[in-house]
Formats: sequence, C-alpha cells, structure tokens
Amino acid sequence: MEIPDGYSDIPSGKTASVVTHLQMFQRPPARPERSEAAWTLRKVDSSGVDRYRTLFRRIGEDWLWSSRLEMSDDEVQHVLSDPLYDAYVFEAEGNEEGLIELDFRIKDECELSFFGLTPLMVGRGAGRWMMSRVLECAWSRPIQRLWVHTCSLDHPGALDFYVRSGFVPFRRQVEVTDDPRIIGLLPRTAAPHVPLL
Repeated sequence: MEIPDGYSDIPSGKTASVVTHLQMFQRPPARPERSEAAWTLRKVDSSGVDRYRTLFRRIGEDWLWSSRLEMSDDEVQHVLSDPLYDAYVFEAEGNEEGLIELDFRIKDECELSFFGLTPLMVGRGAGRWMMSRVLECAWSRPIQRLWVHTCSLDHPGALDFYVRSGFVPFRRQVEVTDDPRIIGLLPRTAAPHVPLL
C-alpha cells in the first residue's frame, strides 16, 4: 500500500507512529560504560508472568508498550520459556529496574525485541551498561545480524542511543494500532505526551 504525501487522518481510538528499523552485522567496538557493583542481570523466570507484566508496565507505560499485555498468560509464558528466547531483568540495588529480551528464533539472527528502563534509572548510565550486555549475549551466538526497531512513541533519545550503540537504520514504516488506553490495557493517564483522541 502506498502512503500518500501530506497528512493522513488517523481514526479515533488509534495511535500512529513512525517505526525505524536498525541493524548491525558484526559486534561493534566496546564503548566506555559506567558500572556499579549493585547492577546485575537475572534471567526471567517464565513461571512469574504477573511479576514480569508488572515490570513491563513500569518500564513501558509511558511509551504505550502493550503487546505483552494483549497476550494471554499462557502465550507470555510460552515465549519466555522458549530456549531460543532470552529475557533478562536488570536489577539495581536489588530492585527490578530494566528489561532486555533477545529473540533468536529466526536462524542466524537476533532481534532485540525489548530494551527498557524504569524512569528511576534513565540518565544514570544503566542503558549503556545494559547495551554492552546485549551485545555480549547476542554476538556470543552464531548470528549474522542483530536488529531492533524503535518508534516515535518511544523515549525521544532511543533512536540516537541505538545509532550510537552501532546500529544502522535500514527501514522506516508507519504503524497504526489501537490505543491501549482506549481498549483498557493501560490507564488513560499513561503517556500524557500522546493525546487521547
């Protein structure tokens, strides 16, 4: 489908975003990072779906993350227990403050499917530390490509962060979806920077 130049109406109850896909074909050189002894990664326990969803909401509510909230508990548990899917919780001072998910289910590649921090940790160097762990984990397997996508609803620094981390943009799309606040997956107060229509 061709998108015409100019403005296009988006129906009420929907959100629209520009999605940028980025990729890399080899592990980039290591970048300086800040590290604290109290920062650790812990593999997600697939039996703790409620705990996982709580963290997913804490991280993604401001950015309208909703895909995991649309899934049944069994569907989430199935993804998290797949041996080709690695999900990690970032812990700071013993508290769950971040999430990394790496999808190896397509041969020779890895998708960084989720990467995020709670507001408490943004701007403290934790994102750079987490990205270093992503690159170590992803490139420790026999992959040929690591890729990620971000959108205009995400944190305003996300796209630049991925580029600085070594990813190169290769595709742009427009995504129109149900507004998760309208359909009840997120509170109506979520993402106040995105108007409810």
